[in-house]
Amino acid sequence: MREFLMVLLTAAVVTYLATPLVRRLALVVGAITPVRDRDVHATPVPRLGGVAMLVGFAAAVVLGSQLPYHGQLFDSSPQLYGVLAAAALITLLGALDDVRDLDWATKLAGQVVAGAVMAFFGVQLLSLPIAGVTVLPEPVMVTLTVLVVVVSTNAVNFIDGLDGLAAGVVLIAASAFFGWSYLVSTNFDPPNVFSTATFISAALMGVCLGFLPHNFHPARLFMGDAGALLLGLLLAAATISMTGSVDPSSSVATASAVTAILLPLLIPVAIMALPFLDIVLAVLRRTRAGQLPWKPDRGHLHHRLLDIGHSHRRAVVVLYLWSGLIAVGAVSFAYLPVWVSVLGILLLLGLAIGLTRRPEGVPSRAA
Repeated sequence: MREFLMVLLTAAVVTYLATPLVRRLALVVGAITPVRDRDVHATPVPRLGGVAMLVGFAAAVVLGSQLPYHGQLFDSSPQLYGVLAAAALITLLGALDDVRDLDWATKLAGQVVAGAVMAFFGVQLLSLPIAGVTVLPEPVMVTLTVLVVVVSTNAVNFIDGLDGLAAGVVLIAASAFFGWSYLVSTNFDPPNVFSTATFISAALMGVCLGFLPHNFHPARLFMGDAGALLLGLLLAAATISMTGSVDPSSSVATASAVTAILLPLLIPVAIMALPFLDIVLAVLRRTRAGQLPWKPDRGHLHHRLLDIGHSHRRAVVVLYLWSGLIAVGAVSFAYLPVWVSVLGILLLLGLAIGLTRRPEGVPSRAA
């Protein structure tokens, strides 16, 4: 655990120190978010925070390559270097969008290329935990790998609408995924908690922790597309590298055979459930209105919380709670008795519903 703490703290400290420098860079190059109808900030705010996050992640990779146990990951496989290369590529893509507003086709092409780069370096789905372990043809698995990257990056980008929201939700997701992948790895034969998935998750937690003090309301710097795309890619990389490594029949001490089969598939989905839900609702909402699915609007989950009377910070905390409820609740089924998990989820569900309701005495802001 000591090496994981070193990786996390390195990513956090470097990201925290790099963020003010990146803010100055954003002001120089004109990467500034104007005030638009769908936005909730009242004054223009610099964006380009993803560059600071990339620096923090790169520092964690450099440190990890020199550590006794994590260093073995770098010696045995180029996967983490591939993730770093893909991260640099997608951060560059997002940074260009933050400065010049790229069209959707260019951004999609860049996301596909970044996913392909990861796959080239070996970070790809090798099998799926369906009916035991199912191995599909390599072109199919590479295509699924790229699809996961595209969906994950856009999901994080969609939810990035309030100060600290995306970074906090990804922090919760990465923490839950780290806990699951770490505990699952202890059941490998031989046990080995030092995996690509656990390393990326620990570094991702550090990146988010380092950026949040600068990004929580009122934000001094937005992560921009550079940050949202980077966080989505790193979450996808952790998920891809872990999915298929879990043998449902032996690797998790679950309460039943059913949960043993379903958890390797459901946990990665549950951990990112909130961003996935937001992107699905957005696509449905826009297509029903006769709009293009990628056309921005003011109908996201965070907008709805603001419209019913929540303050900026309260809306963010409510969405943190829902994200944690789903992610941690799903992971708990792997290691706790079912009744304990269900009871805990019900208690948190009651709390989440209570906090989500319109605050007493506050009128709705919806038109």
